[in-house]
Amino acid sequence: MQIAPSLLAADFTRLGEEVRRVAEADYLHLDIMDGHFVPNISFGHELVAALRPLTELSFDVHLMLEHPLSYIPQFLQAGADDITFHVECSDSIQETLDAIHQGGVKAGLVLKPDTPVETLWPWLDQIDMVLVMTVEPGFGGQKFMAGMMEKVRRIREHAPGLLIQVDGGVNRETIAACAAAGVDICVAGTAVFRAENPGEAIRMLQSY
Repeated sequence: MQIAPSLLAADFTRLGEEVRRVAEADYLHLDIMDGHFVPNISFGHELVAALRPLTELSFDVHLMLEHPLSYIPQFLQAGADDITFHVECSDSIQETLDAIHQGGVKAGLVLKPDTPVETLWPWLDQIDMVLVMTVEPGFGGQKFMAGMMEKVRRIREHAPGLLIQVDGGVNRETIAACAAAGVDICVAGTAVFRAENPGEAIRMLQSY
């Protein structure tokens, strides 16, 4: 299992140190919220750019934005290695995917829990990753929705080689279900950043 600690769960008073504490992870997951698409605001491309020199981790940028298209250039410049955005957004999915790929990074689509998995089917040959939300997006610390694993299994049947990521409520109790369903990458916030030893927590989660 590949692990992407979510910066949303880090101590914001010492972000540089927090990023260094998760150096054994596979990605750093960066949740960008606009206060419209989800009822919360997190941080923007300036913070992503400030963190970029501090780590060699791949920056996995998740845009929870109503209008992601106009922000793609800023996050490309800030150092994103892959950018995912919501299939439920108001912008053209095709134009947004094209903008990400033209920037030379991987592009993915995100599904909210209530969004039918079939919404993805027209785009499977144009994306590098799917992110299945296992909580309602916008806030950390929510309970894992085990029913979302059926979405994962259906995506795996339709696109065997596609990277599948899940985000929300992943910890040592829930990650086994993710592995069994065919998940490649688990986003983990509280389970990593609030652990006494984040490196040890990452290694444990990676063992699945």
